[in-house]
Amino acid sequence: MVKKEKINCDNINYAVYKIDDWKNDYELNIIGTANEIPVTKPTLEHMLKQMDHIRQSVFEIQSKEVNGMIGLAMQFNPKLASRDIDELIEQEQKEFDNIMEELNALELKTAKDVIFLDTDEYVIYKLEYDGHTLSPKPYNEFAKKHHLEEIKRLKELSGERFVLEL
Repeated sequence: MVKKEKINCDNINYAVYKIDDWKNDYELNIIGTANEIPVTKPTLEHMLKQMDHIRQSVFEIQSKEVNGMIGLAMQFNPKLASRDIDELIEQEQKEFDNIMEELNALELKTAKDVIFLDTDEYVIYKLEYDGHTLSPKPYNEFAKKHHLEEIKRLKELSGERFVLEL
């Protein structure tokens, strides 16, 4: 009998998401523009740290300091450059409040639950430390497929300025 490989839902070395739509629409918050919804507590905690780190970064745009979420959104979506920066700042704060409300309301799997890798229900990334940061690597086949779709989506959104190769 072949043993199915599985991970425990309390394992901090993996990020596990379901592919679904957020309740709200997001244009600037890169967490909200992706359709990856965390399903485990370690994944949620990783996502919150990531978002906090991005928002703490500072960019100067149109002679104003903005957080990293706005800076990254403008890199991925050049159409945002024509928008009023004060409106973008206000919108980013509203999106942040909305995504936090959604994240805080998630029903997560328990620490005792397990997820089998051969699923197409969950996108699973293995988190590997690259010397500076944790780098998510697609771990199951569903994640590999989804990862390629996300790269294509970001390339299209950025007008092909997104440089990751497929």
